[in-house]
Amino acid sequence: MRYPGTVSDLSLRPRRLRRTPAIRRMVQEIQLSPADLIHPIFVHEGRDVTEIRTMPGVQRHTFESAVEQAQQAQALGIPAVILFGIPDHKDAGGSQAYAQEGVIQQATRAIKATAPDLAVIADTCLCEYTDHGHCGHLVQDAGQWTVDNDSSLELLARTAVSQADAGADLIAPSAMMDGQITAIRRALDAAGHAQVPVMSYAVKYASAYYGPFREAAGSAPSVGDRATYQMNPAGGYREALHEAALDAEQGADFLMVKPALAYLDVLRQLRDHFDLPLVAYNVSGEYSLVKAAAQAGYMDERRTVLETLGAMKRAGADTILTYHALDAARWMKEG
Repeated sequence: MRYPGTVSDLSLRPRRLRRTPAIRRMVQEIQLSPADLIHPIFVHEGRDVTEIRTMPGVQRHTFESAVEQAQQAQALGIPAVILFGIPDHKDAGGSQAYAQEGVIQQATRAIKATAPDLAVIADTCLCEYTDHGHCGHLVQDAGQWTVDNDSSLELLARTAVSQADAGADLIAPSAMMDGQITAIRRALDAAGHAQVPVMSYAVKYASAYYGPFREAAGSAPSVGDRATYQMNPAGGYREALHEAALDAEQGADFLMVKPALAYLDVLRQLRDHFDLPLVAYNVSGEYSLVKAAAQAGYMDERRTVLETLGAMKRAGADTILTYHALDAARWMKEG
């Protein structure tokens, strides 16, 4: 771009604003801080912390170690954690998802007892709790297994209420059932939880990037796949904007795009069309790719992670849910 009144091309020197670290900090547009992050925690009912093979550095936590993780996050300035539960018992209806003594319910109470100012987000889905690994009530239709949408709504609503009863500050429905925000909002309001926000996984794709998570949570479908309810990765902006608009109309307080990195253009579209707070989910596959490359010596982990999170922020995210959260917060504090 040429500006009126310039003497010559050599008078246009963008490098002046890159000359020192202090100047670069003065003019940078993207400001990352620990307050931008959500730290995910896997919680199981076992007595030991166990490593997750596909996600180096991430563990399945006991209730006690989940509390320690939450305290670490709070000490680093991270305002929220999100809990994913892994029960000992699974059944066709995912009953441990809405049990009063379910994994997330117990973990929520333990964390709120020791870190009351930390926001606890409850992932609200059934896939980790069903013996078939799907996100709702599985039925046969014309000889094919499929998730029945409307009967699943009641189970998701019961799950949300039980999580709010346990003290969850936000409910995060991720099942991608039609009408789930309406069902959950009505159930929360009727149960006296009108002030509990809903963080909707509004735009969630049937993505290959979820592979490591499914091993971590033991939630891979035993039959079929999730393509009938999660979004088509080859879909365009119209589907994404339609899904987000439906959730916003039904009362969602946050909108989320999942995965984030391969869908930054979709994230930008939502930012341009909606005023609700926007969450980017930096998913397990994105995390594991960076970890594997860093361990092989192919990439600088710190620089790669911060650059990636910065890209999500630039695309329009207000908040980033990332498995890198603790490390990233430490790096930010180190400057």
